[in-house]
Amino acid sequence: MTADVWLPIPPDEIEGLPEGLRYLFWDGGESGDQEFPGDPADCAVYVVPYMKRWPVKVRPLEHLTHVQVIQTLTAGVDDVTARLSAIVPGVRLCNARGVHEASTAELALTLTLASLRGIPEFVRAQQEERWRSAFHPALADKNVLIVGYGAIGSAVEDRLVPFEVARVARVARSQRTTARGPVHPLTELPSLLPEADVVILCTPLTEESRGLVDAEFLARMKDGALLVNVARGAVVDTKALLAEVENGRVMAALDVTDPEPLPPGHPLWHAPGVLISPHVGGPTSAFLPRAKRLLVDQLNRFVNQEPLRNVILTTGA
Repeated sequence: MTADVWLPIPPDEIEGLPEGLRYLFWDGGESGDQEFPGDPADCAVYVVPYMKRWPVKVRPLEHLTHVQVIQTLTAGVDDVTARLSAIVPGVRLCNARGVHEASTAELALTLTLASLRGIPEFVRAQQEERWRSAFHPALADKNVLIVGYGAIGSAVEDRLVPFEVARVARVARSQRTTARGPVHPLTELPSLLPEADVVILCTPLTEESRGLVDAEFLARMKDGALLVNVARGAVVDTKALLAEVENGRVMAALDVTDPEPLPPGHPLWHAPGVLISPHVGGPTSAFLPRAKRLLVDQLNRFVNQEPLRNVILTTGA
């Protein structure tokens, strides 16, 4: 029997899909209750719909009794791992490494530059038809600390280089050496924070990173430093962050928040020195061509029984 592949992109829009599989389109629909495109028991590869609510993404999981691969189109997989109990054993969970690096790194730099150079103030002044000149810090000559030095963290550093920053420090779960210099372990984070003018969060959300940016973390940041979060909202303790931005000691540029979406009336909306974008690190014109290339490569590997890329874990292992 031909195995089914559930795709959130219409199959006829993806060139290079291998033969030998039956491709079915399913993205959950506008309301999230779209009927399944076939018998879930026949689905061998489930590609998780992109930019859909969490209940939509995970709705099929308990029905995919013979699934072999779950492929996300996001770098983070915490929304799926939260439902591991619903997934049968032996399933390879793969993320979308290689898809979002360019877009997310662009946004990290955009948020950094916009915050430092006071762009939100200029936008407000323009709306009020006021010519309001001001002196703002530059990114040049600043010390930047990247927390979470994986593919996205590395892409952020690629884009920092032309801006003449004074130094880039890198932190990841484990220590290693790269062509650009050392990557420090998380245990050294407390000693690195006081030197950073800009701290950019790129770390995945894990039990280790949840609430990483707490009151102690923020207290170690220098006065006037900027925190940029393009990771996950829950990496930051929102209450602790509010305490620091409301007294004006640090600034923040957040593409992700906790809670998310940020509800009307939440104090983060109007906190001084805070710039918020609505989780748009990935959805740009760069997404679709990279997502299609990833799917074609992965499915060819699957058909040819070659090792898959980006395997995060195997359930039940």
